Amino acid sequence: MQDLNDSLREPRSIEEAGMSRSFLCDLALKTIYSVGELSGQAIAEQLRLPFSGVVEGALTFLKREQLVSITGSRGFDERAFRYSIASAGIERVREALARSQYVGPAPVTLDAYQKVMRGQSIGNVTVSQEEVKGALSHLVISSSMLMKIGPAVNSGRSIFLFGPPGDGKTVIAEAMASMLGGEIYIPYAVEVDGHIIKVFDDLSHKPEEGPSTLPEGGRLDGRWVLIKRPVVAVGGELTLESLDLVYDDTSKYYEAPFQMKANGGMFLIDDFGRQQVRPRDLLNRWIVPLETRVDYLTLHTGKKIDVPFDELIVFSTNIDPKALVDEAFLRRIRHKIEVANPTEKEFYEIFRRVAADRNVPFDQEGFMYLMREYYVKVKRGLRAVHPRDIVDQIIDIARYQGVEPGLTKELIDQACDSYFVEI
Repeated sequence: MQDLNDSLREPRSIEEAGMSRSFLCDLALKTIYSVGELSGQAIAEQLRLPFSGVVEGALTFLKREQLVSITGSRGFDERAFRYSIASAGIERVREALARSQYVGPAPVTLDAYQKVMRGQSIGNVTVSQEEVKGALSHLVISSSMLMKIGPAVNSGRSIFLFGPPGDGKTVIAEAMASMLGGEIYIPYAVEVDGHIIKVFDDLSHKPEEGPSTLPEGGRLDGRWVLIKRPVVAVGGELTLESLDLVYDDTSKYYEAPFQMKANGGMFLIDDFGRQQVRPRDLLNRWIVPLETRVDYLTLHTGKKIDVPFDELIVFSTNIDPKALVDEAFLRRIRHKIEVANPTEKEFYEIFRRVAADRNVPFDQEGFMYLMREYYVKVKRGLRAVHPRDIVDQIIDIARYQGVEPGLTKELIDQACDSYFVEI
């Protein structure tokens, strides 16, 4: 905990911020250049660094080297001085932009990132039986399934969800994510040997209001943002390349891969086996991280860096596991959970809930007609998704015909005729 607080404490100097003066000066120059003119305080706010002792020192150097000019002031404090790029600084800022066009909050060091992420491990999360039941209360799930899901989430390791399509694997995974709860700190960006890796992502990370001071005293380093434990979901678009650092040749900085953005939360690989890359190649990519809790990423220079792999990783698939993975890999997955077709009793309850949720009167005779004609006679398997889809079909048809939706024989026949396709 002490290491965590130390890494999150606001730096009092450029050295404590973990970057060189040259690096900070270039970032300040690019920040001024991107706007045209900024006050010292505004520069500090954009860099998420304190003015005194850190940004102040960089601006003093830039003034002394005549790389920036003071164009005015709205006060007597140096924070109020307004800065613009001087003619001598144009070439310097162009050189800086040629190396990297990153402009934004100053990055933290890789060492600080490693310490903070390990100090907020997903392994520290514990969910109770009541919390599991509450998170899944909107679903019809057996008690035996609940007993599998709770320990799987508490493991903070890996889960393999498998079973027929349409039985709620993705919905269950989303409910698991809601159980994680809590908040963690992540950096806006990480710096490695002058290279910047952008970590914070508006799509993956939801910022939370947090304190500006640490529990043990001292101000919080503004380069860290408090977020809800992240949930990053990918599907068929996943490739091997997207699991490494993504370098943009134009902007000249890196985007963190999916699993790095998911650190401290959940990484859901939905529709596993439908990716354009072979499943075995993807699985081989996960063997080392799953066992060591460390992932190795490669800079475009060829240098490898290690980052924490601290997340609940969930593989969800409709494909028979035997066709996807071998026994050696399955041993590395902590929890294997089959999401099977619902029983008749469960199917009835799902249908009843869906009808009530959509204000469609539930009719026992209509339901029995549906079961007899479209399941028993044709030997069709029950799917958890069918009630929702069939009721929605009935609503669509009733609206078009100008009648009240209900489980009538006529509406059921029309809905099933347009919904089921024999393959």
